[in-house]
Amino acid sequence: MLSAIILAAGRGKRLGAKLSKPLVKINNKPLINYSLCAFCRHPEIDEIIVVSSAQNKKQIVKAVKNCSFKKIKSFIVGGKRRQDSVYNGLKKVSLKSDWVLIHDSARPFIDNKSISKVIQEAKKTGAAILGLPVKATIKSVCGAGWVNKTVDRNNLWEIQTPQVFKKGLILRAYEKYSKENVTDDASLVEKLGARVKIVEGRSENIKITTRVDLRFAQLIAKRLKNNAV
Repeated sequence: MLSAIILAAGRGKRLGAKLSKPLVKINNKPLINYSLCAFCRHPEIDEIIVVSSAQNKKQIVKAVKNCSFKKIKSFIVGGKRRQDSVYNGLKKVSLKSDWVLIHDSARPFIDNKSISKVIQEAKKTGAAILGLPVKATIKSVCGAGWVNKTVDRNNLWEIQTPQVFKKGLILRAYEKYSKENVTDDASLVEKLGARVKIVEGRSENIKITTRVDLRFAQLIAKRLKNNAV
């Protein structure tokens, strides 16, 4: 059994929106609905736990109640930090689940093929994440703004979600390191000394953070709709 935790507690301050980020609309559809559609349709996802904030929970429930998201098991309230929200979600995962997938609702354009690829790799290795090879030139800079060096980008990847883990592994990582400040779940698994396999994702799987991202998202949504079979 595989459980998906969808993080939807973002406030969207950098978007300058009045609504919380998961409720901001892309082509007249709430952002969170995109990823919920993808995971509800995927045959390997058995249940979904949506983690919201105390402030936006009622609005999120209302936004999705008329949609056929039958795999949603529960809507729960997260914590102060991202990892606190994930930990709350992990506590609600079914006892029957062997695998956990974690995804940021701020990445609305996750596709079926990428979900399948990262799940399949996780089932071989115990932990797998999506990412893209870094294309830009990367420089290390000191506090005063001087360049220290140009970093070799050949082994650098920009990390995405979803990330998939053996349930026992990700629970151990959170039980031991949940107080650490990290930006993704794989970081905690790495702290255990476990290996994490990276799977190449897609450039459309962008994270919506700023108004510029939102404009790109509108274009991507329109293109995907026009290319739908």
